[in-house]
Amino acid sequence: MQIDLTGRRALVTGGGLGIGAAIARTLGAAGADVAVLYYGDSKDGALEVVAELTALGRKSVAIGADLMDPEAATASVKEAAEALGGLDIIVNNAGHMVGRATVAEMTDEHWARVMDVNSSTGFYVSRAAIPYLTESSAGRIIFMSSLAAENGGGAGSVAYAASKAALVGLCRGLAKELAGENIAVNAMAPGFIGATSFHNTFTAPEVQEAIIAGIPMKRAGTVDDVANVALFLASDLASYVTGQVIDINGGLNFR
Repeated sequence: MQIDLTGRRALVTGGGLGIGAAIARTLGAAGADVAVLYYGDSKDGALEVVAELTALGRKSVAIGADLMDPEAATASVKEAAEALGGLDIIVNNAGHMVGRATVAEMTDEHWARVMDVNSSTGFYVSRAAIPYLTESSAGRIIFMSSLAAENGGGAGSVAYAASKAALVGLCRGLAKELAGENIAVNAMAPGFIGATSFHNTFTAPEVQEAIIAGIPMKRAGTVDDVANVALFLASDLASYVTGQVIDINGGLNFR
């Protein structure tokens, strides 16, 4: 069955690299027009995604913004809606480990930044998008949680795990609030997704090998594995699915 998102308008945060770029490409390949939100040095990647989608005949725009700033987040959502003629799908993918630190050594600044980049960004963007989604016939909000929200994460990732767990609560509470508006709200919880800047930066090669060895499917996940779940959640196939967290981990962890 071919999923068709023709006429749908999507906003993907953190869309300039890794999982976010794969989601933007996948939604665009299915027919959606896509606003690619990026921050910092991912501009070139965002522009590359936009160029690919434009070549497919989609409307696509790259928007740079620090989504930890509520005013910037609101402005970027407005810019995306104006560029695409509205919004139907919001994918809150922006996030970062920032760094590994034990609770004993963690500074207030580190805690606040990790919570802001992973949790507050999703709140600010979703809040700003609600007026546009209520005008859609198939509104969708998708959050990017993590396996870390379930198992506490690896060494030095308590703040990251907590921030991703916060997104689960935000997802389920918002799903209740928006169900009457026919807006479905769900989250994805990827496990070990290989070949990403995240793990190349924060996970040593030998640790990556050990994690993969413990995955029942005996392989790392790919960005496309995550993007395909996002495609399902964004589509009419998931019209009666809301408040759920979809695990994408090759059997590494079960609820």
